[in-house]
Parts: sequence; structure tokens; C-alpha cells
Amino acid sequence: MANEKPGGHGERSVAVGVIDMALWDLAEKVAGVPLWRMIADRWNGGEVQTRVFTYAAGGYYYPGKGLEALQAEMQSYLDRGYRVCKMKIGGAPQDEDIARIEAALEVVGSGQNLAVDANGRFDLEAAIRYAEALKPYGLFWYEEAGDPLDYALQAELAKHYDDPMATGKNLFSHQDARNLLRYGGMRPDRDWLQFDPALSYGLVEYKRMLDLLPEHGFSPRNCIPHGGHQFALCIAGGFNMGGNESYPDVFHPFGGFSDQVAVEDGMVGLHQSPGVGFEEKAALIRVMRAATET
Repeated sequence: MANEKPGGHGERSVAVGVIDMALWDLAEKVAGVPLWRMIADRWNGGEVQTRVFTYAAGGYYYPGKGLEALQAEMQSYLDRGYRVCKMKIGGAPQDEDIARIEAALEVVGSGQNLAVDANGRFDLEAAIRYAEALKPYGLFWYEEAGDPLDYALQAELAKHYDDPMATGKNLFSHQDARNLLRYGGMRPDRDWLQFDPALSYGLVEYKRMLDLLPEHGFSPRNCIPHGGHQFALCIAGGFNMGGNESYPDVFHPFGGFSDQVAVEDGMVGLHQSPGVGFEEKAALIRVMRAATET
């Protein structure tokens, strides 16, 4: 990376992030400590958040998936210990999305138990139109309404939507994160930053992102890393962050947390084995052994 030109991250940020994650895993195995412990001791005065808030991300669009199936999905997350659930919007006409939101709310209860994610689909007009429609529900957050690099859209949207918003999961460098903090109109008293450590060159670059926060009034408590995996959970615990994502039904066996730690009342504990804790995911280890022993 020494002679790489800046910007245009492409897939290199993911490739470097994977190598970075592997090296931290190896280093902490040699040291005999979990990665979250090293993070806390090295950068956070030894303070560790041993139980981390986590939410269930899902609510995808599938052919033939009606409101009853969506409700059954939301109920399954509650049954597995989650309290906040997230669903997609923007892949159907607005009136259908509102019907989906209302169906989900019948299961999860308060709007504080439901987040929505547009995955950057909206232009400013649509983002504001949805914002007006979402206001009555008091949702946990309204995520990534527009293109992740359209900071002007995000800043304008903040003038129209008082409830919490979330974005940042598709920003892969501290330079992009800095521009979001400078120009995106994000509000430290309510909004969430979702930078993904595995996609953004790994822990080293993620620490650079966190170092930007105080200048703009934010703290790690504003951050809930995107990704839903052990690496992000180590970072969330070690830096005492606002929480961590989870994908209960997709991306297995690579996503998810230790088999030894259950989600209870929307909180998940940290693994105790050295490194990132991959060894505490039996299904993942089977896949990795099969891939490396042939």
C-alpha cells in the first residue's frame, strides 16, 4: 500500500482487510489473549464492554414473500433473543413498504424495535418522501437513504427527519469517513455510524476512523459496525462501541458469533479463546479445514 494512489478503493480494501484480520488473529493467538482484550488494553485504557448490543438484520425481499412470511421472520429473531430487528425498504413501491413496516411492527412492537435500510436506493426527493412517511413510527433508525458518497443528500435529509439515521457502511477509508463527518449533517446526539472494519482495510484503518470522531462531536458509542461477525464484535467490545450487527439467517458460516455465547435480551457476550474467536464457530472451522486440507 505504500505506493498506492489514494481513493478508488474497489476490492483492495476488502483484500487488505482480510489480511489485516488474519494477522491480528495470529498475533493474539501468539499472545494468548482474545482480540477484544488486546484492543481494550492497547487503546481503551483496559475498559471492555463484555456484553454488546446487537440487532438482527434481515427483512429482505424474496419472490413470493408476503407479509405473513415477514412477520414470521421478525418473530423468529425475537425468539432467538433479539429485541431490535432491521428490514429492507426501497425495493417495492412506497405504499407496499409502509404496509411491510406496519406488519413488522405488529410483531416487534414499538418503532424503537425496528430499523429500516434503503441500501442507498433513493435520490433526494424519494429520501425525503420516505422520511415523511416514516416519521409517525419513531423507528430505531433510517439507514443509508441515498448514495453513500452523496453527503449533501444526507445533510439535507437531516433537515427533514428528526429521528435517528444511520450510514457509513459503504465508506472504506478514513478520508471518506472524514467527509461524512464534515459534510453529511450527521448528528452526534442521535445518529449512528456503520463503518465496516473488515471491508475498510481492517483494524488499523478502522482505528484511524475512530480517531476522527471527537473532533466532530462523536464517540465510539455512536458506532455500530456493519458486518455481523466475530471481528467486528471484538472491535465493538474492545472500543466500548454502541453495538454490533448480526445476520441470523444469512452469510453463514462466516457471519455470526461464538457457538458458546447466546444472544439474550438483545445483547451478546464476547468469546474467551485467543484471537478473533473463529475456533468457537464449529461450522466455520469445518469449512476452513475442508478448504485447507485438500
